[in-house]
Amino acid sequence: MKKQQIQRSCLMGFIVATLIGCSQPQTPTASTSTSETPQAQITPNSTQTGEMGLIQFQANGEDFVRKGLVSKDGWNINFDHVYLNFGEATAYQSDPPYNPEAGGQPIAKTSISLVIKKTVDLAEGDENTQAIVINEVPAPPGKYNAISWNLNKGTEGILAGQVMVIEGVAKKGDQQVPFILKFDQEMQFLCGDYVGEQRKGVLQPGGKADLEATFHFDHLFGNGKIPATEEPNTTALGFEPLSKIATNGELVADLPTLKQKLSQADYQTLMNILPSMAHVGEGHCQELTLKK
Repeated sequence: MKKQQIQRSCLMGFIVATLIGCSQPQTPTASTSTSETPQAQITPNSTQTGEMGLIQFQANGEDFVRKGLVSKDGWNINFDHVYLNFGEATAYQSDPPYNPEAGGQPIAKTSISLVIKKTVDLAEGDENTQAIVINEVPAPPGKYNAISWNLNKGTEGILAGQVMVIEGVAKKGDQQVPFILKFDQEMQFLCGDYVGEQRKGVLQPGGKADLEATFHFDHLFGNGKIPATEEPNTTALGFEPLSKIATNGELVADLPTLKQKLSQADYQTLMNILPSMAHVGEGHCQELTLKK
């Protein structure tokens, strides 16, 4: 009799799992699709109720990318393109709320796949352009208070073999240095709740909400509008070290070239900065892997 009860329980469990796709893994199974905007994979809570809504996943380089910035060492930098190759992005309803500084992973009641693979240009549009839309996917209602994404190497075009390419022009006095910087350091980020003027990730039944991957380029170049003794200037590379390795007034460099030409201290500064550029608004992220 007991054996029959167990068999019936297993059968019911199999049917439920089939209906909802799968149970509640903390990390959703990535689709094998290589489409830039694949259909979302949803792992809903079994008690989740309410009409499905839409989550819009965005990337934001802030005004530093849209309007340019003055580096900590006085270079006026304007960006023509900031290409990023996103992969395996996931949003979570984490209970308890996820704290990236404590490490580990979210305990997710519900998770949704935001995008499998997508290249974006943070400098797209004019200076009034807001965050760049990466993808929009259906999602169960609830509060999405954690998010993760990868920066993977691209396979074609400007991002072939790279995860990020920055193109722009830096000017200081009568000096002008067009530059292209290429980064092939694959990175994975796991972040907590969005921190900013407006709340993000709260999806009402049948409603629409957004989530944002934010990139702080003042962490790389510094901010000439604040004192040199304040963060991020105390840890930023600035542009002066890059200007000194330009050739014939131009700089085109990938990471191996930067490692070869920058001083050891400046290169290490650069490598320390890369993981710290990713945020959710002002909220922090944990960098999970740094493969190279």
